[in-house]
Amino acid sequence: MSEKIKSFNFHMDAGHGWLAVKRKALEDADLLNQVSDYSYQRGETVYLEEDSDMGIWIKHLEANGIQYALKYKHAKNDYPSPIRNYDGFSITH
Repeated sequence: MSEKIKSFNFHMDAGHGWLAVKRKALEDADLLNQVSDYSYQRGETVYLEEDSDMGIWIKHLEANGIQYALKYKHAKNDYPSPIRNYDGFSITH
C-alpha cells in the first residue's frame, strides 16, 4: 500500500519564494503562532516565506512521516510575484 504524497505549490520570482499552505492545515498542526509577518495570506491560503516559515511546515511534515512534493511556479518573466501584493500574514486572519 502506498501513501498519498501531498503536493504543495512553491511560488517564486527573481528574488524570493513562498510555499502555499491552507490556513486550516497550519491551524490543525498548531503552527499558526509560529508564522512570521514575512509571510502573506490571501483567502484561505497562507504563503509561507521560504527562509524560515516554509521550514516550519516542512519539519512538521517530515516529523509526521508525511510525504510531500513541491510544484514550482515561476512568476511571469521573473517580474515580482503578485504574492508580494497580498495581505501580510496575521494570526487573527
